[in-house]
Order: sequence, then structure tokens, then C-alpha cells
Amino acid sequence: MKELGRLLTAMVTPFDEKGEVDYEQAKKLALALLSSGSDGVVLAATTGESPTLLKQEEVRLFSEVKSALGGRGSIVAYTGSNSTAEAVEATKKAEQVGVDACLLVVPYYNKPPQEGLYQHFKTVAQATSLPCILYNVPSRTVVNMTADTVIRLSQIDNIIGVKEASGNLAQISSIISGAKEGFLVWSGNDGDILPLLAVGGYGVISVVSHLVGKQIKEMMESYLGGNTGAAARIHRHLIPLINAMFIVSNPIPLKYALNHVGFRVGSPRLPLTEPDEKAAAAIRETLKDYTIDLPL
Repeated sequence: MKELGRLLTAMVTPFDEKGEVDYEQAKKLALALLSSGSDGVVLAATTGESPTLLKQEEVRLFSEVKSALGGRGSIVAYTGSNSTAEAVEATKKAEQVGVDACLLVVPYYNKPPQEGLYQHFKTVAQATSLPCILYNVPSRTVVNMTADTVIRLSQIDNIIGVKEASGNLAQISSIISGAKEGFLVWSGNDGDILPLLAVGGYGVISVVSHLVGKQIKEMMESYLGGNTGAAARIHRHLIPLINAMFIVSNPIPLKYALNHVGFRVGSPRLPLTEPDEKAAAAIRETLKDYTIDLPL
């Protein structure tokens, strides 16, 4: 299996003035992210506005970015769904494109029991040879996938890790203690990167790495190298930016910030909208305190 990396960026999907996917700009953004600290990109997930992307747009996005990277970095395709059959179909199409792994979200809206979650992910994993990363984000899906369920799923050969966005360090610690050896835990919250590393986590699938990827990488490498003081200083410095990027629903602030600093990604698709002036002003003011790592 290709090593996916500790720092993966959940990439925005650029749109043009007509609201169509801007594939050329997506390729440029993916390359820019690799140049600014990211080990790979996660495509068409929450930050990539998956709820409003058409399936054919997603598959083309996977293909276009893969052609641009040419084997450099890793590509994780978001293929999750609250329909098991749809998740299987999307994962098979992503595998045909040649992505490196898939990201599978806890089924939303249906509110399945834990056994339903286990059977859902087992069914998708058995339908593909791709490495599968689970995605637990109860703030969006309502249902929390428990540590016991993740530990059970970790025994399936090609389920290699989880993106944990519950913010529950006790739960995350239980997963790390109980999962099979080599099972990886990425933080799904930028503010939890350092605490997650401290309890034995692996890395992050990040939003703010669009802007400060090198700084996040430096924080992680400092901690892993034993310089916990330097890591803590970077963590504290980044917290206001992280908070600003979630002042309203992600990716509204991030897209506004990228456009503001000079990397055009367009507006979000409805039902998401541009931030109001109060939120926009707060984002602009916060950005003044940061060096932007993304090549512009």
C-alpha cells in the first residue's frame, strides 16, 4: 500500500464564474498544496462540497487531479454515502480511476445503529481493493461511531484508519489502544492535531493546511522529534486562524480566505453562500496575523 502521509488536505473544489467545476484550477491547487507541506489531498469530501457535486463531476475531478500529480503525493477520494449501494458504486468508480485510497463517512440522516455501521463499512470495504479510511463526524452525521465499532472494523484488512472528528479524546485514545497494529488515526479537527498526536494518533486531514500547510507540518515534525515546546507554540499561534475558518459552515470561510489572498476558487454552491460582511471582516482581520504558505 502506498504511504498516504501524515498531513492530508481536505481540498476545496474550485468553481468558475458560472458555478461549474474548474478542473484546471483544481489541478493547480492540488499541486500548490503539495508544494506547501501536504503529503496528499482528499477530494470531493465535506470541504470539497460533496453534497452538491454530481457523481460525474466527482469522478472527473479524481481523474484530472491524478493526471496533474503524476504519482506525486497521494489522492484520497471521498466515496461515502448514507446509501451502502451508492458508496459501493462510487468506490468502485474511484478505484477504476486509480486513486490511492477512499474516505467513507458514517451514514448520515438514516441514524443507523452500531451494527448497521459495521455492516455498511464491511460491505464497502469488501467491494474494493482500495485502502479505506473511516470518517466519524457526528456534528454532521448525528450518529457517533463508537470506539468498539471502529476497533471491530480495524480487523478488516483494507480498512486502514479513521478520520476522527468527534473531538472526544477519550474515545480516540480507546481506538488507538484497541485497534489492530498499524491502524492509523487522523484528526478531523485542526484544533485537535497536537492533542491527538500526544495520545498516539498519526496525523490530520486538514482544512487550514490550504493556508498554513508548512506550519502545520513543522508543528507535527517538532512534536514527533521531541520538541514539544516548539510544537505547542505553533499550535497556540494557529488556533485563532482555525477558529476563523469555522466562524460559519466550512468551506465558506476557507473559500473566502483563498480568494482574498489571491488563489481563486470561486464561491460555494448553494445552499452554501458567501459569508456576510461581519464574518468576512473577521476572516480578513485574522489573516493579517499569518504568513500564507500556499504558493500564490
